[in-house]
Amino acid sequence: MNRKKTAILVVSFGTSYEETRKKTLDRMEDRVREQFPDVPVYRAWTSGIIRRKIEKRDGIHIPDVKSALALMAADGMTEVVVSPTHVINGIENDRMLEEVNACRYLFSRVSVGRPLLTTQEDNRRIVQVVAQELAPKEDEALVLMGHGTEHYANAIYAALDYQFKDMGHPNIFVGTVEAYPALESLIRSVRKRNPARVILAPFMVVAGDHAEHDLAGEGAASWKSCFEKAGFEVSCVLKGLGEYAGVQEMFLEHVQSALDELKS
Repeated sequence: MNRKKTAILVVSFGTSYEETRKKTLDRMEDRVREQFPDVPVYRAWTSGIIRRKIEKRDGIHIPDVKSALALMAADGMTEVVVSPTHVINGIENDRMLEEVNACRYLFSRVSVGRPLLTTQEDNRRIVQVVAQELAPKEDEALVLMGHGTEHYANAIYAALDYQFKDMGHPNIFVGTVEAYPALESLIRSVRKRNPARVILAPFMVVAGDHAEHDLAGEGAASWKSCFEKAGFEVSCVLKGLGEYAGVQEMFLEHVQSALDELKS
């Protein structure tokens, strides 16, 4: 493999929250550069709304997937690894794959990495990482907010809720802000444990808008407000998955696997 013509494209949904971006997406990309110092690293975001917002607000231009791949081809790259920071194989990942497939003709070889949670081993690892990172006490309940989607991949959230408990963490719960398991189900499940305190944390790569407003906001519909209304003492940990060293390691392993495919 000619390293000088091989490059990595890190694809994320994006965020308009600068502080969490620096701790998550920027840090994950920096980890890739540290791990593969001889390979150029490019960036693409899939959310047009966010890309337009930060370009207007901050003057920062971040390309979409097709534009980034065209730039890589113009820069003389011949082999490309596309590495998503997506949590699941959902709608955003499907759209990314469509754009990548439309641009394959630009390169001699293209290898696409897998999202964070793709294999059963990935699921087992994330349970270990989160349980160690947030470590709720026995009389506490940790409630994780996933994004949720209409895509069939949404089933992973309920499966993870089960797996946390199956792996010895009966006080860790997983729900979604836009799908199932929904907030009402979580409150019923948590009430059965009657914890002294409920800890809320995002199960998303960045702690952005959903974390700030839907999870920890002061509005009546936020998870914090709803759990408090249900009679629980609540605290919030606004830390995106991308900040966890263990998650960064998982991401790097996925990048390495995709690079290895180029060699095969």
